[in-house]
Amino acid sequence: MHTGTDPKVRPPSRAAKLAGLLYSLFSYLFFLLTLLYLIGFIGNVGVPKTIDSGSGAPWPLALLVDVSLITLFAVQHSVMARKSFKAWWVQFVPPPIERATYVLVSSVVLVVMFWLWQPIDLRVWQVESRLGSAVLTTLFWLGWGLILVATFLISHFELFGVKQALDTLRPTKPVDGSFRTPMLYKVVRHPMYMGFLISFWATPEMTVGHLVFALTSTIYILIGTQLEEKDLVEIFGEKYRNYQKNVGMLLPSLRRNPGSED
Repeated sequence: MHTGTDPKVRPPSRAAKLAGLLYSLFSYLFFLLTLLYLIGFIGNVGVPKTIDSGSGAPWPLALLVDVSLITLFAVQHSVMARKSFKAWWVQFVPPPIERATYVLVSSVVLVVMFWLWQPIDLRVWQVESRLGSAVLTTLFWLGWGLILVATFLISHFELFGVKQALDTLRPTKPVDGSFRTPMLYKVVRHPMYMGFLISFWATPEMTVGHLVFALTSTIYILIGTQLEEKDLVEIFGEKYRNYQKNVGMLLPSLRRNPGSED
């Protein structure tokens, strides 16, 4: 007979928690390999297929395919990051592995992009100077270094979903939800995105295919950053609004508001 009361939900077993941790670690390692491939893909170094390698399709078809691939990643990456999607998604994916699943799906979409990418090997610019080429190559690697440092300034393993699964197996301290701006975040609000932009554009040899990737990705970053900013204002309110007045979004700001908070 139906009593109208909800059945008691059993907490996950230790085996289930361990399985969740292994899944999160797998997602993290898969992401690391994908990121390393992305670096080689954009930098034309050390990977079987790069942004400029291969014969490719005729340029109109190649352009359509490449823009569609980046758009697919942009939609997946943005939609799955929204609070409304997460609220629906955790009905099917346990919260401790929700972030790891997001990271894994994002990585799979990137792999699809590597696989289907169509090069457009027409030169937009080519820097002949050794010094100029060295400067741009150095900026390329500095951009990736900036991304890595920025992840550790916030919470690297939480960002990629490992901490959430690990926390189910150990006593945890209360989460500090206060608004913080460590190091790079005092200079620019989104140093990771700035690092991506530097790495996408800093190349001594820019092809049309690379330009399509850089330009389309830049548009996505600008749109995605605005969406993220709205979420941050909703979470932190006036503190984040003051932060916006003080610190540039993707580039350091020369203007500071002395009446606002850090």
